[in-house]
Amino acid sequence: MSFNDGPMELTMTTDSKNAPRTGGRILVDQLLIQGCDRIFTVPGESFLAVLDALHDTPDIEQVVCRQEGGVSYMACADGDLTGRPGVAFVTRGPGATNATIGVHVAFQDSIPMILFIGDVDRSMKDREGFQEVDFTAFFSPIAKWAARIDDAARIPEYIARAYAVAMSGRPGPVVLALPEDMLTDVAECLDRPRVEPVVQATDPQAMQALMTLLEDATDPVAIIGGAGWTPGAGHYFKAFAERTGIPVAAAFRRQDAVDNDCATYAGNLGYGPSPKLVERVKNADLLLVVGARLGEATTDGYSLITPDHPGQILVHVHPDPDEIGRVYKTDLGICADCHEFAETAALWPDDLIDYDCGKVAHQDWLDWSTPAPREGVKMDLGPCVAAMRERFPTDTIICNGAGNYSGWWHRYWRYAGPTCQLAPTNGSMGYGLPAATAAAIRHRDRKVVALAGDGCFLMNGQELATAVRYGCDMLVLVVDNGGYGTIRMHQEREYPTRVTPATALANPDFAAYARAFGAWAETVETTEEFVPALDRALAQDGVKLLHIKTDMEEITFGLTITKLRAMVQGQG
Repeated sequence: MSFNDGPMELTMTTDSKNAPRTGGRILVDQLLIQGCDRIFTVPGESFLAVLDALHDTPDIEQVVCRQEGGVSYMACADGDLTGRPGVAFVTRGPGATNATIGVHVAFQDSIPMILFIGDVDRSMKDREGFQEVDFTAFFSPIAKWAARIDDAARIPEYIARAYAVAMSGRPGPVVLALPEDMLTDVAECLDRPRVEPVVQATDPQAMQALMTLLEDATDPVAIIGGAGWTPGAGHYFKAFAERTGIPVAAAFRRQDAVDNDCATYAGNLGYGPSPKLVERVKNADLLLVVGARLGEATTDGYSLITPDHPGQILVHVHPDPDEIGRVYKTDLGICADCHEFAETAALWPDDLIDYDCGKVAHQDWLDWSTPAPREGVKMDLGPCVAAMRERFPTDTIICNGAGNYSGWWHRYWRYAGPTCQLAPTNGSMGYGLPAATAAAIRHRDRKVVALAGDGCFLMNGQELATAVRYGCDMLVLVVDNGGYGTIRMHQEREYPTRVTPATALANPDFAAYARAFGAWAETVETTEEFVPALDRALAQDGVKLLHIKTDMEEITFGLTITKLRAMVQGQG
């Protein structure tokens, strides 16, 4: 994998297509200028003028999905992989409301994305016409910017602003409504040039202040990954960490922020972290947070690191000044691009203390991330993950939604650096399969794995049709324990002896389901069956699915229902 983010492209002028064009044509021309090479969509009559313009635009691939939730998930994942906005087109009303889920993921995960919504004619606005929704009001709470384009001549202005907003500071989603009649208007206008994000360099005085704090610290910990993180940021932060010896923890579902072979990588925070890492963070006298927001999951409900963190110095590095000091008392705030900061830190000329705690933390993580067989377990996922590690290249892209099943990969998989993990930090179910589809289309030279629980999978299982249609080469693992495992775990903990049928599921034969879409599939019921089935799957081209049947008793990688009940009874 390359760590080079590539040279910045600055286009100061552009040839104007000032001849009259339809709004749909103007819009597609702006997407071309901005470097868009792919859109994800479920077509709708409200943006036929855009589809017509795309007919004459072979440089933009149209990926047609089967539901708008899949559309927005795929666009979100594409933006995560490329660093430029993933682009989605949906129709008004139910199309837009279905797409909301991916917008929320992009917002909480700080991913650049643009959702275009075909809207009602301008003459029908505010009459509650067919499928009419006030999209600016509807999306504003979960988007960086939501607006409606009423003038075709202003489309270049809106598109340039959308790209700038989506990529600037803390990246995120933009939503633009497109009145159907506006898209058929003919207008003359100047094209806007390609937009590049403004990169904030690291202030040398702030950097010197950080180095002074590090010199005085005895037990520092770095927590990394988040807004605007790039392969370059991962490369340089690894160099900085190995040079100083500072232990590096990944924020929740940011485990690919740095290559896990980093000599001071200490594991991930979030749900089910290593107890030794938790203690290390609690005992740290200095916390260097780079890119992460220190959200609820990373901080275990703001308890592992409290907003006032008494006895600890907090240095927060983030590309968006609005995030620094928003929740946490910040002792030193540094507003900087994560790549710029990491490179500056790695190349800082002063001699820095070589902490030995980083190597100890890394060994603790190696021990934690090495699975040991569990006695008496028919399907033990730990050895399955270990077998996958032996067979897949280090730059494999692992995609998952929400659920306890993901914990086995969070603990035992080893990520090779940025763009190797697609996992929603907002805990959204149904994300894994659409994200893997987008990844397999974007990176046809890399291995892609979709992970899903049985509940998670059927929230977007229809996108198998999309994956097969576009010739994706990917492995799908459906971990089937017959229920909503995470909710069952919380139910057992909070309401012992009062488990209800709400967490139980009646599932189809997932292997037969996959074969109906044209995928290769098998069912696996024991640990011993997994490796031969995996090898058969890897020998196939295209989409392949393994239906892995597990027992609800094995509720997490380290906890059983029986043990959980005993713990709850002991507390009582």
